[in-house]
Amino acid sequence: MKKSIFTLTLILAMAAASFAQEVISSSGGTTPKTGGFTNEIHVNFVTLIWFGSLEVGYERYLSDDHSLEFKGLINDRFGFNNENNGKKYKTNSLQASMNFYFGDNSNGRFFIFPLAKYRFGDFEEPVSGDGIQTTDMNAFILGAGAGYKWEMSKNFAFGPFASVSRNFSDAVSDRFTAIEFNAGFNLGYRF
Repeated sequence: MKKSIFTLTLILAMAAASFAQEVISSSGGTTPKTGGFTNEIHVNFVTLIWFGSLEVGYERYLSDDHSLEFKGLINDRFGFNNENNGKKYKTNSLQASMNFYFGDNSNGRFFIFPLAKYRFGDFEEPVSGDGIQTTDMNAFILGAGAGYKWEMSKNFAFGPFASVSRNFSDAVSDRFTAIEFNAGFNLGYRF
């Protein structure tokens, strides 16, 4: 687990460093709809509170209307499944998406996004007797989603999102299903 957290932190730090330059829009100025900020770090506090699953994201605004986002999910769950009755998720994920924003409201805007995600790890559950059945959760996942982001103060943005995706792992599809739903409420800091 420590190696996974270290690797995730290193990947996010490298992504942030690679986007450290100021983004200039086609009109010749900085991104005014994001308050002049080009970076945002956010956390999905719904899954953190509800499941103890940490979902941290870094969003880089490429222009007024689109951004590139990288997420790391520690203790990632399949959809909204819990760990009751001895079930244990030992999974983490990395996700990349491109967010497309719509509207001219300065306090908030809708967005849609395609996503690509890779989940790695295992799912364990007790079986009759004293045995434990392990499912390999390694899967490549493609999907799409939508959300809304309120920009109520100079540096903070928050809002709900939801996505639906398809995993391409026979082991995961046999134990759960091929379609996965995810949702949450992000709280972000812009700089």
